[in-house]
Amino acid sequence: MARDDPHLIRDLAALERLYAPANPNSLAKEADHVNDVYRPFIEAAPFLVLATCGDGGLDASPRGDPAGFVVVEDPRTLLIPDRRGNNRLDSLRNIVADPRVGLLFMIPGVDETLRVNGRAHLSTDPARLARFEVAGRQPACVVVVAVDAVYFQCSRALLRSRLWDPSTQVPRERLPSAGTILKAMLAGEFDDAAYDREAPQRMRGSLY
Repeated sequence: MARDDPHLIRDLAALERLYAPANPNSLAKEADHVNDVYRPFIEAAPFLVLATCGDGGLDASPRGDPAGFVVVEDPRTLLIPDRRGNNRLDSLRNIVADPRVGLLFMIPGVDETLRVNGRAHLSTDPARLARFEVAGRQPACVVVVAVDAVYFQCSRALLRSRLWDPSTQVPRERLPSAGTILKAMLAGEFDDAAYDREAPQRMRGSLY
């Protein structure tokens, strides 16, 4: 970043000169808890993005399960099971270091999204783990989010992206496969064809 760049926005005053004041409705829509009009969005969402920050930097992690997998324990508390993954633990390490989190809930076919900001901790409470048992398997822990702010995001981003439009879907074979990526990133020999061939069964056997 060039410090002498005349186009660099250096302060809030310069930023705010570029934009009109916020629409009053965009401020009024924010709640400090999960109210009756926002709860249905959370209960209908099969997917969210969990944003965290910590000593190792920032992270945005996808989380998904059948709709309703995020439990509204009460208007100020959300429960999110930590399902099996790659064990990098980026999000979980960040939460231990810094409890601030942001959630973005997405519902297939719905262009509005729901945003939640709050503070999280990790729980191994047996009663909570049991609530999320699937096929005899419980999550290793539950992310407990204390809600600070909830508001819906208007549809512009999803309308511009045409995210739910079937005609914009990209055939998977146009992009590098997981095996191809790993072969490129790992030193030494790697059987990318075998990795990709075995991937569907591997994923089915490790969802929970």
